[in-house]
Amino acid sequence: MASARSDRLRVFFPFALGYFLSLLFRVVNSVIAPDLVNGLGLGPSELGLLTATYFIAFAAFQLPLGILLDRFGPRTVQAVLLLFAASGAALFAAAEGIVGLAVGRALIGLGVSSCLMAAFKAFTLWFPREQWPRVNGFQLAAGGLGAMAATTPVQAALSVTDWRGIFLLLTFVAAVAAAAVFWVVPERKGPGGTGTAAGQFKGVVQVFTSPVFWRVTPLATASQATFMSVQSLWAGPWLRDTAGLARGEVAAVLMWLAAAMALGYIALGALSERLGRAGIGPTATSVAGMSLFILVQALILAFPGRWNLPLWVLFGFTGTTGVIAYAGLSQSFPVELAGRVNTALNLVVFIAAFAAQWGIGAVIALWPVAENGAFAVAGYRAGFGSMAGLQAAGLAWYLLAGRVKKSA
Repeated sequence: MASARSDRLRVFFPFALGYFLSLLFRVVNSVIAPDLVNGLGLGPSELGLLTATYFIAFAAFQLPLGILLDRFGPRTVQAVLLLFAASGAALFAAAEGIVGLAVGRALIGLGVSSCLMAAFKAFTLWFPREQWPRVNGFQLAAGGLGAMAATTPVQAALSVTDWRGIFLLLTFVAAVAAAAVFWVVPERKGPGGTGTAAGQFKGVVQVFTSPVFWRVTPLATASQATFMSVQSLWAGPWLRDTAGLARGEVAAVLMWLAAAMALGYIALGALSERLGRAGIGPTATSVAGMSLFILVQALILAFPGRWNLPLWVLFGFTGTTGVIAYAGLSQSFPVELAGRVNTALNLVVFIAAFAAQWGIGAVIALWPVAENGAFAVAGYRAGFGSMAGLQAAGLAWYLLAGRVKKSA
């Protein structure tokens, strides 16, 4: 028993470090955005596109990632990919123009593309099935800590060094994380690691043609794409332009948002496990939480620049609920498809996150920029409101599909 607990800790902590780093990379642009804008003269659309290259590179690797995880195991795959993240951070630190920054950020997105899915796959191999929602919640909380580290701590570090120095430090941390995964995590191969490439791809087709997958995926995709695109970039400019907060104050609100996210992952993972024992599945829990998330966004849109801290804390807490859908889908498929199920959902989510982050910037750019560089509040409301509308449509689809299934 003690040996099993020790092995699980050796599995959890290195993967948690990787996901901590993944969220730090994802969110850091929300704090250094003014430096990038001032240094490169970027508008909202260009800033959104540059930051979103992380998401499109991340998404592009999801299907091969699922096959690789099921075939070669999460330990080897994540260790190798984290080296790409380290090289991307180094390139980002040295870049002198938008092309170099975009390529560096794309490499970072590729390098951390396995950090959550590899952990989820490893947990299916090392933890009992009923503990998956809870351990997934702790893994996601580690990401929340990474998001927190990307806010006030990064803002404080900018008084000592510049954004290039920060990315040089992140280069070193990514290399350390790769070594920790490879040398600390014990190896275990699960079912699904053998067979031809064609056989592996059939599993992908099985997932994408499943009605179970497509019932919840539209809502989970819209919810997670909104949360990621806003939290990792647009929340900072919104707070600056609607409430007139200074950079330090913006970083402080973003830190509380990230803290609420970390707490939400832990609390909701534990709640999902407890409700599961009562016969309420993680998918139902996730859908209820995503409905509350839509309500919080409606309040933010209705009262721009007001009640910033409580509303954005609620945004961070309820925005985590879409991730519970991963555990629900994993339990709906054979364990040998776990990697491909999670990465299939992740593929759709991150393509949507790329489109959302860039698209919100493109919508904001339809309104003129003020002389002081502030973006129009009406532009934010149009961009954020469009995403809220997509989530409402996803919720309607989920409920309609459930009624159709019941009738059948």
